Amino acid sequence: MSRGVVFVTGASTGIGNATALRLARAGYDVIPGLRRDEPLPDPVKPPVLIDLSDPTSIEPACKEVVERAGGNLVGLVNNAGYSVTGPFETLDLADWRAQFEVNFFGHIAITSALLPALIASGGRVVTVGSIGGRMSLPFMGPYVASKHAVQAWTDSMRMELAPHGVRVSLIEPGAIATPLWEKGVGAAEAHREGLEPALRDKYAAQMDGALKAAAMSEKMAIPAERCAKAIEHALTARHPKGRYLVGADAHLQAGVAAMPTRVLTGFTRMVTRQPRAK
Repeated sequence: MSRGVVFVTGASTGIGNATALRLARAGYDVIPGLRRDEPLPDPVKPPVLIDLSDPTSIEPACKEVVERAGGNLVGLVNNAGYSVTGPFETLDLADWRAQFEVNFFGHIAITSALLPALIASGGRVVTVGSIGGRMSLPFMGPYVASKHAVQAWTDSMRMELAPHGVRVSLIEPGAIATPLWEKGVGAAEAHREGLEPALRDKYAAQMDGALKAAAMSEKMAIPAERCAKAIEHALTARHPKGRYLVGADAHLQAGVAAMPTRVLTGFTRMVTRQPRAK
């Protein structure tokens, strides 16, 4: 017997994929949200096509989810996302808007559309943020800003919806072994190569340090299944946590983020091999 329907966005790879498979094997009817029609293995249900970068795709996709759930939508996992990186001086406003459209506003639109069904079933909302929502890194301004926004929104929504029977949790992973790492590093390198020579030279040493730090983090990345396990707990526990730190590095960075700004800045500069301020 089904434990209910859960909609998981960004389920084609990484955390979303691991979560969809784990929940389906645990007895949930999992509807994956995908940008392209790439059905996942059984027992995951056929996908709903949705592209968070295209706001017009969200309403019809959510309508389909509600219809297919048949009044039994018990969970929403907001997972889809990507990263925009580069020196602030070199980024266009369009880059920032595109980042927030997917990582923030897209999640808000989906949650808003599905909220009546989730309230009716006493369901749960689980959103995948990042430890970057607590601790910012150089050259990742758009990404960490979007994750800070997700954290604030999730905390606010948790308090608002609790009296109405909907539990809200935030997943805060550190380095996870997913294609996002490879794509993010590749995008950062492509962005650097596309800069005017003067700007490329201006930030070369700093970006080299940041990329080396990212490469080191990638080597220590943990499997996406660790996040999937935390998401399952958030959906099933009688008393789910409001926030789930996933990974030793996430716990370390959360501790550093709580320190005085001077200590936080010095630690971050050291880890990302940034030169001292003039």
